[in-house]
Amino acid sequence: MDFESANGSSSSPPVVAQPHRGLLEKVFLNDEGLRAGFRLLLYGLFWVTFSYALQFATVGFFGFPADPFSPRSFLRQELLSFMAAIGAAVLMGKVERRPMDLYGLPWSRGFGKLFWQGWLLGLVEVTLLIGFIAAFGGYSFGSFSLHGLEAARWGALWFVAFVSVGLSEEYLFRGYTQYTLAQGMGFWPAAVLLSTLFGAVHLRNPGESYVGAAGVVATGLVFAFALRRTGNLWLAVGWHASFDFGETFLYSVPDSGMLLERHLSSATLHGATWLTGGTVGPEGSVFSFLTMGILALVIHILYPAREIEPAQEERPLPN
Repeated sequence: MDFESANGSSSSPPVVAQPHRGLLEKVFLNDEGLRAGFRLLLYGLFWVTFSYALQFATVGFFGFPADPFSPRSFLRQELLSFMAAIGAAVLMGKVERRPMDLYGLPWSRGFGKLFWQGWLLGLVEVTLLIGFIAAFGGYSFGSFSLHGLEAARWGALWFVAFVSVGLSEEYLFRGYTQYTLAQGMGFWPAAVLLSTLFGAVHLRNPGESYVGAAGVVATGLVFAFALRRTGNLWLAVGWHASFDFGETFLYSVPDSGMLLERHLSSATLHGATWLTGGTVGPEGSVFSFLTMGILALVIHILYPAREIEPAQEERPLPN
């Protein structure tokens, strides 16, 4: 007696007919709904709309900033950028019927352990980088430019400003966009594409170079690695914020081609561009790639790879 007879049936299981899709449905939809590319276009439309609306409202209430590179202007600009990015994601979450936590920033973990671990890693990286440059005679701290309460006040303002930068840039390039693009092409192809865009955007900064932009691309890939290992963006947000804070305020050097005001000392970079990064700042130094490699190894050790479910192996997604 065969298996089918023993179970009282020799017939094949019924074939379930698949619903017929028209041409437009095939173009715009797949088994998961709207295709990833069209969802990204919709997200971009929402983001641009929010960005213009927020800028218009802010200028209407407060006017144009007198100095676009001041800490207050930085804080204002990055907060508006983050609000636009998160607002667009909220709308997409409603459209897709997905919880916001899937897009990289679970608020239940906001500014928790991972954020402060990232803050520490960023300070370690920038200190190690400045240390390498100084060891070869390329950095001098100079004398203090700020003292006492004034140093504390400007330090606190730069802290908040760069946390805003971390939130804005990480969510825009590795939040909803990374999650959605990964569904269409896989996690790492999406990370490479978005990190390349991340570097290209930085070329708009005064003083930036192609070497510095390449460093930004590499930084984006390291942050994507941190996202992959931790499951969310909070480590990368803290890391991004503290590295920028260390360059701009603590060590008083150019950050992505911009030497900003109200920093701690009259520090100078001197020597060959390969060593100091030139107008780019330490991010353009050859040692920047070395320190990023060291910190990527630290991420590999501190945050072991987690088991990935079969569905995620087909389309790797950040948890």
